[in-house]
Amino acid sequence: MPSCDVLVIGVGGMGSATCFELARRGARVVGLEQFPLAHARGSSHGRTRIIRTAYYEHPDYVPLLRRAWERWYELEQLTGKHLLTECPCLSVGPEGGQVVAGVRAAARAHRLAVENLSAGDVARLFPFRFPDDFAGALEHAAGFLAVEECVRAHALAAVEHGADLRTEEVVRSWVATNDGVEVVTDRDTYHSAKLVVTAGAWATRLLAGLGVPLTVMRQVQTWFRTDPTLVRRDRFPIFLADVPGGPFYGLPALDADGVKIARHYGQPELPDPDGVDWTATAADFEPVDAFLRTYSTLPHWTPAHAAVCQYTLTPDRHFVIDTHPEFPQVAVACGFSGHGFKFATVVGEILADLALTGRTAHPIGMFRAGRFGSGDLPA
Repeated sequence: MPSCDVLVIGVGGMGSATCFELARRGARVVGLEQFPLAHARGSSHGRTRIIRTAYYEHPDYVPLLRRAWERWYELEQLTGKHLLTECPCLSVGPEGGQVVAGVRAAARAHRLAVENLSAGDVARLFPFRFPDDFAGALEHAAGFLAVEECVRAHALAAVEHGADLRTEEVVRSWVATNDGVEVVTDRDTYHSAKLVVTAGAWATRLLAGLGVPLTVMRQVQTWFRTDPTLVRRDRFPIFLADVPGGPFYGLPALDADGVKIARHYGQPELPDPDGVDWTATAADFEPVDAFLRTYSTLPHWTPAHAAVCQYTLTPDRHFVIDTHPEFPQVAVACGFSGHGFKFATVVGEILADLALTGRTAHPIGMFRAGRFGSGDLPA
C-alpha cells in the first residue's frame, strides 16, 4: 500500500505551493527537498521576484496571473506575512520590439490598464534616457514578492495542514509501479499513490525521459547603490528594458544594498546544474554597469552585492505543466525559464488538481510536454 497519497520532489517555489494546496485539500503529503528550505542553490532566492499582469511573453498567461494575485493575497492573510508589495512596472524598448509590443498585446486582449509613453515621457517621469525611437508601457497592476518568505510561508502553511516536509534528503530515482510510484532517496525508499516533480534545474535528470529538452543557465542578480532618496519605490519603478545586450530588469531599493538589477538570459545554456559556478565575480557586474552608464541619468552607481541563481529553460521559454505522457499518476512542472515564480500560487493549485483528479480547469494547454515531440518516455 502507498505510504502517502502524494510525494512532491522539490520544495522550492512551486513545490512548497503544491504541498500546501494538497495538504489543505486533505491529502497525505510528503515533500522531499535536497537542500534546506528557502535555500540559495536553485531559482527561488535573491530577496525579490517581480509580479506583473500585462504579460509580454504571451497574453494567455494573464488569466493565470489574475488567479496568482488572488492566491498571494490569500496566503498573506492565512499566514499573517507581508509577501507582496505593489509597485508600478515600466516596460521599455523599441516601439515594435518584443517587450513593449507584447505588453500592449496582452493589455488589449484582456482589457488591462496600461499607460503608453514616449521616450521623452519616460525621461520626464523616471531617471532613464532611452533612444527617441523607444517607447514605454507603464502598468500599475505590478509589484514584487519577497521570494524566500513566500517559500517559507507556503511550507509553514503546508506543515500546519499536515504535510511532512523532509529537507536535506536527495532523491536518487523514481519509478512508476502498479499501485503508484516508488521514490528512492539517499535515506529511504518511499511509496506513494501519486508523484509531483517540481525539481527545478534537477528536472534535467529526474525528468530526462519526459521528451522536453531542458537546459540550465547561470544568472547573476546584482545590487547597485546610488543616492538612496532617488531610488525609493515612490520614485523608481520596477523596469524591464529591451536594449542591445539585454534585456535587463530592475527593482527599486529596499535596503542599503540599493537597486536590484540584472541581465535576463544572455548566458550559455548548460546541460544540467553541475556546470553552474556559484561564485559571483567582478565580471558579473560589468553588463549591468554598462547598462546603467548608458541608460540611467542617476550618478555614482556603485556595485554592492551579487547572488547567483539558475534558470531552467525550455526551447520556447514557456513552462511545462502536465501529467507525464506515459505515467498518469505523475504530474510535472519544469522549465519555468526565468519568469515563473510569480505563478507559484496558481501552479500549486494546478498541480494539486492534476495529482488528485488528473485534470484542471485552469488553462494550461500551451504548457503541454508533448509540444516538443514524443521522444523516449521511460521513467
